[in-house]
Amino acid sequence: MAATFKGIDVSHYQENIDFSKLKGKVDFVIMQIGYGRYTSQIDPYFKRNYEQCKKYGIPCGGYWFSYAVTAEDAKKEAAACLEVIRGKQFDYPIYFDVEGKSLVGRSGVSAMCKAFCNALETAGYFAGIYISRSPAQTMLTSDVAKRYALWLAEYGRSCNYGGSYGMWQYSSTGRVSGISGNVDMNICYVDYPSAIRSKGLNGFGKTPAAAVSKILDPDGYKQGQQSPGILAVKSMLSIAKRLGIVSQGVDANGIFGKGTLKAVNELLKRWGFTPNGIVGDKFISRLQDEISKKIGG
Repeated sequence: MAATFKGIDVSHYQENIDFSKLKGKVDFVIMQIGYGRYTSQIDPYFKRNYEQCKKYGIPCGGYWFSYAVTAEDAKKEAAACLEVIRGKQFDYPIYFDVEGKSLVGRSGVSAMCKAFCNALETAGYFAGIYISRSPAQTMLTSDVAKRYALWLAEYGRSCNYGGSYGMWQYSSTGRVSGISGNVDMNICYVDYPSAIRSKGLNGFGKTPAAAVSKILDPDGYKQGQQSPGILAVKSMLSIAKRLGIVSQGVDANGIFGKGTLKAVNELLKRWGFTPNGIVGDKFISRLQDEISKKIGG
């Protein structure tokens, strides 16, 4: 393979990067967006790194560090990632970073990669997988390895992977202007910016019909139900009312009643979603974030 683009990947470990010095020294930057299943788990430097790339015209992509061990976990991580990157544009893929404890075996890893990447694609993004070369060979089924953009890590003079891949991370001890310490170095063999823009992906075109839905959670707790989980949700809504996040109070019992329904729909409307009265993982995550910000701010 002949190298076509040279870039770096960054996260909070690089702290305050001087992007004015970085401009012209790299062809692209892949940045950590966040990790885990909650939108609150955003990389503390993601916002700055993204804004600086846009300011200095440096093409960028992103990755979401996974802690998933099941496909369901990966779906929740994809939902959190999509929420964080909403309204932003990326010239390079959004990668599912699978390593460490998430390397749960061939079928498990492949199922997680499918779940995350399919969710990103449904929402109009060019999805890929970041994984080290050895587990790429042992933990990805051939259909998954061929289906999504691969970004492989193997430090040294060559990447010893037998199949095709789009990007190779060849060092973790690189040095570039604008960054005081070490940084990961990458070579990309695909013109992702042209492919992404021509297809209108990653925020550069019309959102696909599948992503237009304004439903936040299609499934979850709903009116008439009673469970410990609903009690926990009602407790959160009561806290939200005390903090001024929502005006409607909840029912004074253990049931998901009319008052709780009104409070849920009030929040869904304010967030820009269809008020379907459903409290799922995304609703809970958003409400947790709002409460945390209110208390912390």
